[in-house]
Amino acid sequence: MVWMKAKLTKDSLFGPARRLPCFFWFVLLFGVGGLLLFIHQEDLSEMVLQQDPGVRLGGPPQHSREGPSNQDPEKKCSRDQSSEASPIAPMQRPNFEKIKQKDTTVAQEPDIGSPQITKRQRKLLKTSHLNLHSKGGVPLPSSAVSSSIKSSSTQQENLEKLQSVIETRKHLMKEMCAKYKGSISKTITPDHVKQIFVEDRNKLLYCSVPKSGCSNWKRTLMVLSGQASNAENIQHDMVHYGGHIKTLNMFNQKEIMHRLETYTKFMFVREPLERIVSAYRDKFENPNEYYHNLFGKPIISKYRVMPSEEALKTGNGVTFEEFIRYLLDVHRPVGMDIHWEQANQLCHPCLIHYNLIGKFENMEEESNFLLRTIGAPPSLMLPSFKDRNPKDARTSKQITEKYFSQVTMMERQRVYDFYYMDYLMFNYSKPFSDLY
Repeated sequence: MVWMKAKLTKDSLFGPARRLPCFFWFVLLFGVGGLLLFIHQEDLSEMVLQQDPGVRLGGPPQHSREGPSNQDPEKKCSRDQSSEASPIAPMQRPNFEKIKQKDTTVAQEPDIGSPQITKRQRKLLKTSHLNLHSKGGVPLPSSAVSSSIKSSSTQQENLEKLQSVIETRKHLMKEMCAKYKGSISKTITPDHVKQIFVEDRNKLLYCSVPKSGCSNWKRTLMVLSGQASNAENIQHDMVHYGGHIKTLNMFNQKEIMHRLETYTKFMFVREPLERIVSAYRDKFENPNEYYHNLFGKPIISKYRVMPSEEALKTGNGVTFEEFIRYLLDVHRPVGMDIHWEQANQLCHPCLIHYNLIGKFENMEEESNFLLRTIGAPPSLMLPSFKDRNPKDARTSKQITEKYFSQVTMMERQRVYDFYYMDYLMFNYSKPFSDLY
């Protein structure tokens, strides 16, 4: 009994002292662990802030910087450059710089893909850099060298951009042909190639679309073939009526197909309504006995109320309204002419796959690009002068609108419908807002 009482007294005195250290060490270890975790988190926050001051740990969740695929590329790039819009530390971000570099050359026309540049074009780009030394071999000052490097870089970027535009046009043409011309015969006849001019020395085939710079391109072909030394000295009649350049339909079928398969093929087009206004001004507003007799007389006879004997005799003075009525008439008193025929009917781009479809609106740059690509002499440039009726202003958008203000809205719509396939295939916008 005495022994049990002594044991209880001992437990009451020394039991808490033995358990107290365990509890104390548990609290101490917990506190030290929390302190270490706090210090580590502070160090991590400081590191992230040093790498990207705009990033906050524990902030609200942000939306992904990669939005839907149809977002504006410029908006995507602007969000990529903004640190505050991203919860991802820079070391973890995807490499958007490469993507951005690929998107720096944006074509002005609808993007149908990003075709690669050909080996031939890469060679051109590599050899197109400016010479960093003067003619005498003395090095240029460092400022001049720096300027030359910047100019060379800009030139290369422009060439890449132009190549992208050209490839985009070809892709668009392929899509339009598949959609609208998929059922046409694939057999190429001499009639399909009668507008294609042949330059054998440089293996070129040029499909001529009148009122789209064809006179100056024929002059250039004559220089390339060695028939002339200077394009600007070749007269208009020699270009069109001298017979100096053969057309592809003058060859037999085997020779036609061989050239189509192995030569560089190109054509140039123009805004359709602007082109026919240019044709009207050239053929009917200026002296032109051939067109006044062949077209003017029957047009005046059918579409003019009470025409004068003089007008019927000469065919002079066809108005633009009369010309449009003739153009839209399914029972024309006289047939079509190449100067206002649809470009796709002249060059048949769904049968003949052109290497370059150029545009009159960018004639100088695209023509000289082609000349450099085929290895033409650096001094040879496409002429830009206007040899017929040089005193007349070039037909522009403003002049085109002025002429079409003379016809009714319904006639404007019908003219647009008449050239609708050209608008689609060659990617031109509607010329008037009230068209459908």
